[in-house]
Amino acid sequence: MPDWKKLIAGKIAIAKIGNKPGKANTNERVPAGQTEVKNFPILDLGILPDINKSNWQLRIYGLVDHEITLDWNAFQQLPQVTDVSDFHCVTRWTRLDMDWVGVKAQDLLMMAGPLDTAKFATLHGYDGYTTNLDIEALLDDDVIVAHSVLGYPLTTVHGGPVRMIVPKRYAWKGAKWLKGIELHAEDRPGFWEVRGYHNYADPFKEQRFSEDDEL
Repeated sequence: MPDWKKLIAGKIAIAKIGNKPGKANTNERVPAGQTEVKNFPILDLGILPDINKSNWQLRIYGLVDHEITLDWNAFQQLPQVTDVSDFHCVTRWTRLDMDWVGVKAQDLLMMAGPLDTAKFATLHGYDGYTTNLDIEALLDDDVIVAHSVLGYPLTTVHGGPVRMIVPKRYAWKGAKWLKGIELHAEDRPGFWEVRGYHNYADPFKEQRFSEDDEL
C-alpha cells in the first residue's frame, strides 16, 4: 500500500512552491507558473488498478433519464473524435498539442439524458479516485473520454484503457481509469479538492489551491 501521507504531502509541496503566482511565459499557451515539457510525466495515487479492455466498463448514472453502462465494444462503436489540446498539470508542467482520441463527454451524457436538476458531476476512477466538475464543464466541446493519445492507446500508467480529459482545467480534474460519471444536484468535492486543491482549477488563473485553506 502507498504511504498516503507522504504521497499527498509531496504532491502538495510540488504544486504549491510558495503558493504565489508564477512567472509569465513567453508562450501565451503556457500558463504562468508552468514549464513546457516534451515528455509525458506519470502522476497518480500509487495504485494501478487491474483494469483492461476486457473488464472495463463505464457507468453514467445519478440524475439521468436512464442509466447506461458501456463495455469496451459499445464504447468503440460510438462516434470517435480526435481533439488536440494542451495538458496542464498542477505540479507545474505543461505539454502542448496532445492529440487525444475518444468520445466526447457531451455525447455520452446526452445518451443518458441529464435531468434538469443535474448541476454537478463526480468522476470515479477504478483506483478509487474521485474529482468534481460542474455540468457545464463536462458539456464543453473539447472534453473527451479518451482511449488514445499521441498515436497510441493509453497505457495503464497513463490511465488506460480510458481517462477523462478536461483541457480548460488542471489535469487532476480528468480522472484516470474512468469507471463512472455520476450526476447530482449539489457539488461534492473529490479526493484532491477535500485536501485543499481549488474547486474550479483554471490553469490560466493559477487556481491551484482553495484561498481559504491552510495546507
